[in-house]
Amino acid sequence: MELTKDMHVSEVAAAAPATIKVFQQHGIDFCCGGHRAIAEACTEHGLDVDRVLAELVQSATGTTDERNWQQAPLEDLVTYIQGRFHQPLREELPRLSAMVDKVVIRHGDHYPEMLLPLQREFRRLMSELLDHMSKEDHMLFPAIVAIERGQAADDGSWIAGPVEVMEHEHEQAGAALAAMRQVTADYQVPPDACPTFQGLFYGLEQLERDMHVHVHLENNILFPRALARGQV
Repeated sequence: MELTKDMHVSEVAAAAPATIKVFQQHGIDFCCGGHRAIAEACTEHGLDVDRVLAELVQSATGTTDERNWQQAPLEDLVTYIQGRFHQPLREELPRLSAMVDKVVIRHGDHYPEMLLPLQREFRRLMSELLDHMSKEDHMLFPAIVAIERGQAADDGSWIAGPVEVMEHEHEQAGAALAAMRQVTADYQVPPDACPTFQGLFYGLEQLERDMHVHVHLENNILFPRALARGQV
């Protein structure tokens, strides 16, 4: 694939997963906000378009073990998303929640403008994500697999509604992650931060990075392919 600055970020990330690392390094949204040209995204971030494009080309043409999810069976992609993101999230969110509460108890008086809004945003994000994943795992994902197997009771076009709801919830999650990053000044750890404080910010940054890849796989690959399959 020949990469150009006019290609959409999400298009490149979907076709060449190795480029995701480049987008992450430059803070370029490749999931919910990825439907815009590379040139536009670079301009917004004050980046040299030609330099970023060269990095993308290099990453896309290098060797990688990343599976081509544009070609893999949808059932395999669903299984990957559930194992790589859904199950780990169900374990990680309660762990981070406990850390948030502990840090607020110990440091909330010193950093109320940072930690109290962070706690509120995280609690909302956690509640919404757990409910979101449950809906995907118990309704939408089984329907997508059934459509691919030819076992759906109808043509499968009805999944357009649930997909739209899931994409909207992805946008809400993205907004919560952005709010958390903003209130923590890009997760800058205060100089007097204890190890739990430091571990919390590290964990939240990792959560954000994983969520961007998670949402990208669903919004830009799984859902479009499933919708196209349901319209056949």
